[in-house]
Amino acid sequence: MGRHEWFTGVRRWRLAALLGVGTAALALVVTLLHTLPGDGGSTAGTSRDGDKVHGTPATGSRPPEPYVGWGFTHTQYSADAGSGPAVGRVERLLARGGGLPQDQAIMGWGADNPEPVQGYYDFGALDRRIDFIRRSGGTPVITLCCSPDWMKGGRPGVGNTDWSQAALETAPTPDHYQDFADLAATVAKRYPDVRHFIVWNEFKGFWNDARGRWDHEGYTAMYNLVYQALKKVDRDIMVGGPYLAMDSLDPRDEKASGTVKGPWGAMDQRVLDAFAYWNRHKAGADFVVVDGSSYTNDDELLPDEFAATDKFTAVGAWVRRQTRDLPLWWAEYYVEPADGDDERDGWSEAHRRAVHAAGLIAMVRGGAGSGFYWNPQERTGRCPGCLWSPTDTGGGGRALPMYGLLSRFARAFPPGSRYETVSVAPDDVPHVRVLATSRTVLVVNTLDRPISARVDGERFAMGAYEVRWLDR
Repeated sequence: MGRHEWFTGVRRWRLAALLGVGTAALALVVTLLHTLPGDGGSTAGTSRDGDKVHGTPATGSRPPEPYVGWGFTHTQYSADAGSGPAVGRVERLLARGGGLPQDQAIMGWGADNPEPVQGYYDFGALDRRIDFIRRSGGTPVITLCCSPDWMKGGRPGVGNTDWSQAALETAPTPDHYQDFADLAATVAKRYPDVRHFIVWNEFKGFWNDARGRWDHEGYTAMYNLVYQALKKVDRDIMVGGPYLAMDSLDPRDEKASGTVKGPWGAMDQRVLDAFAYWNRHKAGADFVVVDGSSYTNDDELLPDEFAATDKFTAVGAWVRRQTRDLPLWWAEYYVEPADGDDERDGWSEAHRRAVHAAGLIAMVRGGAGSGFYWNPQERTGRCPGCLWSPTDTGGGGRALPMYGLLSRFARAFPPGSRYETVSVAPDDVPHVRVLATSRTVLVVNTLDRPISARVDGERFAMGAYEVRWLDR
């Protein structure tokens, strides 16, 4: 979740979301001491040999598809750690549902610094996350962000990683773009069963203060080196970018686009310009990745929380036109504004689930075939919006309402789904959202009161904010 505060002052995120899982300093010192030059040994997840294979290559398999479907992103705390029974419960929960695609960053959000000293690697935490994804039957996706300190002007060395917000929001310096590409290749070699890689996260560190715009030239230069490095490892690896935050503004803002706009607001023209530059100058891409929220940079849901999700449709359609229908992923999507502590717990779970369902429908209508829910798991306690309860105790790891929505949506609307038009009674059109295939219809009541809806020739009662699945 790459929230940034440079020029908008309103995109917030907690430092905790960036931190590694906290095996960090002392443990890292111990493991790296076993791999200093002349030792020749290695410990699990830590090696001088960046080409070590951690996993089984998919020999003889077909090239991967550009879409992976609908899944989630691991954050600082996730189900790879905690009570054994709770961790196992989540693994079985995911596996029973057929697995969900799962995204993990290489540094931060639960992963330690992968290369604290040039040429020395610590993949212990990342290994654990990827192993969890495998055991739970998911398709692994890796986001190539963020970068070790020594690539961005920081102090290299064991145990010296700067986990502050500013450090994680800093991009590699241009003279280290190739070093970052080399690290990306090392990661790809280590996990040969990972076939999809996203390059960087929300243009972190690529803001040009002097020009008051994104440094799209710098990002694209780094992207191209990473793309080329990954294709040298395996030409069938799927690579995507630019993972731009598709920020929208009040239409009266001087930076607002005059063309990509709607009742939900207007796109920030600087974002569109950055995307257009990357699209013209990229070395290649197997899929295109964006993220964003339905609300504006001022946290306004225009004209309301459900209609605001139409932004996902409009942005998706625009991106697909620019890229000539390159497969579209939403790496992150948000429909509920956060408070000053980046907490999203102002809505009831029924309200949250209904708006998220509307958001998923809107992304599909915009041409997306993959999307990742940012799973805001806490270490303990309440977990509004989480997919499962925290795994810190033996009773944790139980499915929560958002998991039910996401897993059912992923099963009902996998990549390649053919969508159909269904009839909706005229009086019901303003307050229901619908998505259908020949086998399933998803219906969402956008009102906070019960209604009687007629959809696909059937009339039925719906509760306030109800999400209903119909078999055809």
